[in-house]
Amino acid sequence: MLEDPSLLFLIIILIFLLILSGFFSGSETGMMASNKVKLKNLSKKKNKGAKRALKLLTRPDKLLSAILVGNNFANILASAIVTILMLDFFNGSVLLGSILLTIFVLIFSEITPKTIAAIKPEEFAIKSSGLLKVFSLIFSPIILAVNAVSSRILRLIKLDIKKSHTNDNLNTQELRTLLEESGDLIPFQFKEMLSSILGMEELVVEDVMVPTSEVIGINVNDSFKNAKHIIESSSYSLLPVYEDSIDGILGVLHLKDSHSFLNLLKENIDFNDILMDTYFVSQSTTLIKQLSEFQKHDRNIGMVVDEYGEIEGLLSLEDIFAEIVGRFGNEKIEFEKEFIKRKDGSIVTDGNCRIRELNKYSNWLIPEFNSKTINGLLTEYLDQIPQANLCVEIQGYRFEIMQIEDNSITQVKIFKPKKNGA
Repeated sequence: MLEDPSLLFLIIILIFLLILSGFFSGSETGMMASNKVKLKNLSKKKNKGAKRALKLLTRPDKLLSAILVGNNFANILASAIVTILMLDFFNGSVLLGSILLTIFVLIFSEITPKTIAAIKPEEFAIKSSGLLKVFSLIFSPIILAVNAVSSRILRLIKLDIKKSHTNDNLNTQELRTLLEESGDLIPFQFKEMLSSILGMEELVVEDVMVPTSEVIGINVNDSFKNAKHIIESSSYSLLPVYEDSIDGILGVLHLKDSHSFLNLLKENIDFNDILMDTYFVSQSTTLIKQLSEFQKHDRNIGMVVDEYGEIEGLLSLEDIFAEIVGRFGNEKIEFEKEFIKRKDGSIVTDGNCRIRELNKYSNWLIPEFNSKTINGLLTEYLDQIPQANLCVEIQGYRFEIMQIEDNSITQVKIFKPKKNGA
């Protein structure tokens, strides 16, 4: 019976149709699951298949129509041939033929090709793009007719297929999630830097500035010896110069001009021409915008002011870079100097420590509200200047004030009690 040319011909056609159905099934998964970023990267490397795949994906409605028309055509024709085979050669057992065809279609034309395409979607999409383009031209009359009806239905439910490309656009949070899911493809250090850059739009100047209490500068009304000591011991190239307090700032001294400045200061001669003009920045400016402003005005340092024009702190390019690449030097060592971790899990620190840095060090989520420091948080919560030996709990975190000097917390112990059953 197998020697019969008609039977052999029909079996060959059937096998071809099953392969064709598998091609369309795999192409559907491969094209739709492929990473467009990877395809774009390959297209930049002159990969013609990637370029074709990207072009096909610009109109997913036409692509899906071509795939589904081809797939249904192959499956229906295969079903018809099986029926003929059953009627002419296998005693008319059409039900048995339908069962066998279903099994073969599921295994060889659906599950297997789709699994392969799901494992290597870009490779499958690139290799199948040429044939898909040909089939799109062959089936173009049917595709146009089907899409015309489909487009009307989509318009009724207020969907525009031409806007599908906007689905590829990612916001900052989605990019950060994508970065976190990149695994070992991106080195950890680079991943941290990229994540910090993406997170900069959420930060404002106030989040990273050096508060006025920690600003190192030169008080011209102080002794000459003290001014000389500050210049000689400073690790900064720029120092603010002021009278009595930082609010009376006169300008900024570059250390290359320190010798001339000290001579003029010693002789009590006007030194303002040596100083750089003070550059002011708003504490509410986003960090990414302020970086751009520093570049635009060719500045490395700025005094931070609030909405009333009062100086609240100092911001330098180094502070912004530290947010991107981490603190200069060993960040862990710096944190361990600032935060003392005890065996019971509590942390002892200064009231002027930044909540952001404490959260980063301890992996906590202490709320910031309108305050950036522990001192500010407790003062805001109590609505008065805190007193020593006072213990309060704020959103699951226990704060024990251990020492106060000049109305400012100099030592505080923070503890996060374990939840019951934890």
